[in-house]
Amino acid sequence: MKLYSIILSLLPVCGYAANDSISARVETEATFSGGDYAPFWLSANKYGMGSAEPNSFYLRAGADWNRTLRHGWKLGAGLDIAGGAGMTSKFWVQQAYVDVSWKVLNLSIGSKERISSPLEKNAELTSGWMTEGNNTRPIPQIRGEIREFYSLPFTGHWLALKGHVAYGAFLDGKWQEGFAGAGMTYARDVMYHSKAILFRIGNREKLPVEFEFGLHMATQFAGDKMKKLADGSSELVLDMPDGFRNYINAFFPSGGGSDTPWGEQVNVEGNMLGSWNFALNYYLGDWKFRVYLDHYFEDHSQMFWQYGRWKDGQLGIDITLPRNRWVSRVLWEGISTKDQSGPVLYDGFAGSFTDLQWSCGDSYFNHGIYNAWQYYGQAMGAPLLAGPAYNRDHSISFRSNRMKAQHIGLQGEPTEEWSWRVLASFARHWGTYGNPFDEVKRQFNGMAEVRYSPARLKSWGFKAAIGVDKGSVIGNSVGGTIGVQLKIKN
Repeated sequence: MKLYSIILSLLPVCGYAANDSISARVETEATFSGGDYAPFWLSANKYGMGSAEPNSFYLRAGADWNRTLRHGWKLGAGLDIAGGAGMTSKFWVQQAYVDVSWKVLNLSIGSKERISSPLEKNAELTSGWMTEGNNTRPIPQIRGEIREFYSLPFTGHWLALKGHVAYGAFLDGKWQEGFAGAGMTYARDVMYHSKAILFRIGNREKLPVEFEFGLHMATQFAGDKMKKLADGSSELVLDMPDGFRNYINAFFPSGGGSDTPWGEQVNVEGNMLGSWNFALNYYLGDWKFRVYLDHYFEDHSQMFWQYGRWKDGQLGIDITLPRNRWVSRVLWEGISTKDQSGPVLYDGFAGSFTDLQWSCGDSYFNHGIYNAWQYYGQAMGAPLLAGPAYNRDHSISFRSNRMKAQHIGLQGEPTEEWSWRVLASFARHWGTYGNPFDEVKRQFNGMAEVRYSPARLKSWGFKAAIGVDKGSVIGNSVGGTIGVQLKIKN
């Protein structure tokens, strides 16, 4: 209990009251494997707590405090620290945040394990979110949000909405500098912006069907583009502006000023990307059927229907079964990032070359200034596109962003103490338009996991998993993970 007391002393708990809720946890996990990298599903979608390294270990400890006040106000805070070996850092702060809520509105400040996308998916089974998900460490930010659907009473509760607006900062500049190979470029002091809104039409009490639709957008902006020199030092290549106007340009995607490169002036300042989100829910007794589309786009390409096609994104089917002894959820997803507006398209020609607006070969997740839509080596979205951590040449880029994949997930709870899940993904990769593979490369990633929460030791949880990779994108690997967690609540 001494460790529990130490953790709680780190939180800003200004006096304890009966309506306070306090929880603390200590967790450790170790992964061992025989390939060049750890099996993919042993490390992905863990908020950056997984590692691409074949062998890794971490120990983390944290606590959360929440207080309910009068008139709909709530306060919350949390601190979560970790350290390990074979990870991107030896020691780091995983979470450090303060939340202030009033009714449905919430202001969150700091680093917190949250999924930015408003589109609900089963975090235990999905391959991930196309724009932002749970594959990287939390980005520190100031975030205003409606977390859960708020039903508008003046619509007879047939219309609900949720969403967020956030600004933050990428803190992996030092990691990028250390990881980048000689002659490679990297980015530092980059700013972050994210916004989303999702509507839901339906009243489950009167009709067992709901339809959801909305938009999620994110941007990298400001910061510096650097080049790693042969002697280990770095030189400045480009200093992007970071004034108030640039924050406005991030919110309202628009061309940059004269202090930005020409490409930013004629297109959109920063690395702007996002996804349109759609979902249909159908309730049949104890069954729930959910079909969703997470359509990805970059800049203005494929954001609308200007080319008469939406070929890239993720289509998913998630089925929740009536309570039974073995299988509780079944999920399938098909993912495609192969089209990217095609190799060559144009928006028109008005008589001179300067009037020619090319919109092609979008090169998802790669960018001329910010290198890659990544954080500490892992993809911010679409985790099956392997991030820079898997690059043997130490480039901060996505070697292959043209992919088609099939993914399945199964989950069950045979008893109150035991649960399990299985993930399996098969993908074909074409490289990039600029640097295509000589032949189509294939990759299989699989995992089976069991968890045990003994009734006699209610605060304890144990898990074990085995993972298998086979293919020519990130290679072959077989390995396992074991983990132990202790949770204490007041």
